Order: sequence, then structure tokens, then C-alpha cells
Amino acid sequence: MNHRFPVHVYYEDTDLAGIVYYANYLKFIERARTEWVRGLGIDQSRLKEAEGIVFAVRRVEADYLMPARFDDALEVDTTVEQVKGARIVLKQDVLRDGERLFSAIVTLVALQESGQPARLPANIRLILH
Repeated sequence: MNHRFPVHVYYEDTDLAGIVYYANYLKFIERARTEWVRGLGIDQSRLKEAEGIVFAVRRVEADYLMPARFDDALEVDTTVEQVKGARIVLKQDVLRDGERLFSAIVTLVALQESGQPARLPANIRLILH
């Protein structure tokens, strides 16, 4: 399963050198994950209300390979690597014209509102496999 999300680099995304500030790549991939989940038909607000489950980022392993610059048209490519129990592992790449600029392995966990791990509901596990 693969999801593509377009991102346009705005002036506010860049640093004094005109390149994307490193922390903004995390914002780009967060937006892509949100749209990916929405596109799968998973309503996170309803999941929280009905089952008391929310998703949280547990770990991000990131590689900054090449700089993106003001006005670049980028794409975030999201791929499911692993689904287990309460955990989803994703690979997310930020691309410019097919060239990888940034790559991350992101581990998401399902949590109860108390902060304790929660098993992913069966319907969500089916969607992700």
C-alpha cells in the first residue's frame, strides 16, 4: 500500500539560507500521514469517541539526504512496513521529481486515553494489510 501527498515549499518553511528547515520535514510527513489515514476511511475523531483510541508517534528515524528549497514541489510517499498489535511502522520519503530528499521510518502506537497501549481494532488491521 502506497500513498502520495503533494507538498509545496513556502517561504515560511525555509531558513535563512532558503532551504527547508529540518523540523519542517516532520510537519510534511505528519500532514501526509493524516491524509493517508483519512483516505483509508479511518475517522480518528470517531475512533477516539467510540473506542477511546488515539495514535501517537513513538519513534522517528530520519535521514536528511538533500535540501529542498523555497517554491519546490514535493511529494511525500508513505508505505506501510509493519502492522503489529498496537504498532504501525511506516516508511515515509519526501521526493522532488522522484529524487529522495528525506527518508524516515515512523513508528506509531495506538493508545488508550490513559496513555496505555491499545490493540489496533481488527477493522483497522485489515485495512492496513
